[in-house]
Amino acid sequence: MQTTFTPRQLAQPEIAEADGILKACVHYGFCTATCPTYVLFRDENDSPRGRIDLIRAMLEKGGPPDAKTVHHLDRCLSCLSCMTTCAVKVDYAHLIDIGRGYIETNYRRPLGERMLRWLLASLLPYPRRFAAALLLGAIARPIAGLLPGCAQQALNRDINAATIRMLRRHGCEIVIAPGTGCCGALPLHMGRSEQGRALATANIAALGAELDNLDAVIVNASGCGTTVKDYGHLVGGENARRFAALTKDITEFLAVLDLPPGGAKPYRVAYHDACSLQHGQRISTAPRRLLTRAGFTVIDVPEGHFCCGSAGTYNLLQPEIAATLGERKAAHIASVDPDIVAAGNLGCMVQIGRYADLPVVHTVELLDWATGGPQPPTLSGRTLREPVPEPDAAVADIVVTSSPVDPNAAGVW
Repeated sequence: MQTTFTPRQLAQPEIAEADGILKACVHYGFCTATCPTYVLFRDENDSPRGRIDLIRAMLEKGGPPDAKTVHHLDRCLSCLSCMTTCAVKVDYAHLIDIGRGYIETNYRRPLGERMLRWLLASLLPYPRRFAAALLLGAIARPIAGLLPGCAQQALNRDINAATIRMLRRHGCEIVIAPGTGCCGALPLHMGRSEQGRALATANIAALGAELDNLDAVIVNASGCGTTVKDYGHLVGGENARRFAALTKDITEFLAVLDLPPGGAKPYRVAYHDACSLQHGQRISTAPRRLLTRAGFTVIDVPEGHFCCGSAGTYNLLQPEIAATLGERKAAHIASVDPDIVAAGNLGCMVQIGRYADLPVVHTVELLDWATGGPQPPTLSGRTLREPVPEPDAAVADIVVTSSPVDPNAAGVW
């Protein structure tokens, strides 16, 4: 793609970065088939290549963006499915972040939108504030059932507890550094680049003294993991790059340990690929193999590359589209007749749980249960069908790398 930025514009680092990304796009169009909003609306402006054009025009023109551009960029889920299918690997993830940041700085939204975005940015990244809001009730009640990310610490502590039990049971020493908090993903989703960068910087500082002693920084919310792995780009500097390089999704880390087979009954588990895990981190095999090794019968969900509609704050900012995608995902899950749904991201779990009449459990909770931990609270009080083993089902072995991570000094965050 050709661009017409002036030398003065190219002197700005973000414009220079956008220019390089834009020039990589050749408009092949493979991305359109896997873009949820394009599939729903069949509007080129709601496709990745259409949004790339809108971002180019917006940045080249300068000044306040027009409402049409903001409308179509706001409807992007940042699911990154387009990056998986792009033939030339256009860095859409960073380009949409640049576009959102520009809009946040240069566009004045209607009062209602500004207030909602301020509320989300002021509460979600700060677990203590969010927990206090939950106690107050009036502020959080309308949105408490939809919230992802750092809300996990206030809404579902069982995931963190299962992660810690699982790691300790398999010989890992855990370091929980004070001062760590929101990874910065949620503000970044709303174009609040400086807030996101400040939160990332605080995390790097909190673990800075421990980096030399860690073999891994474990993240059990895949939306957060995708952002943390990008700290080298987001923040820059040696510590940020080291922090990012150490970061592992919990299933990514467990996959290199020589775990014994689990004792789970072969319940039919529909595994949901969170976009941030399959597209953002390119992790899809490890969770399935771990669940299979644990004794579960793992089932793929049709149209697994499609977003469920959670997408960070998307289900709050674009509720109608999110609901359509949530219902679509739930229908595909129901079509494979599972007993349990497993996912690696709380936002996806909450979103799917709104539309699917099935228990939705974090992958690590199932792994913990299968290897000696308690039954996940989500399953309490539910009557699961007595499982029937699949005929000729083969149990997949965990892939162990030639240089496995030493589990004796792993940090969990």
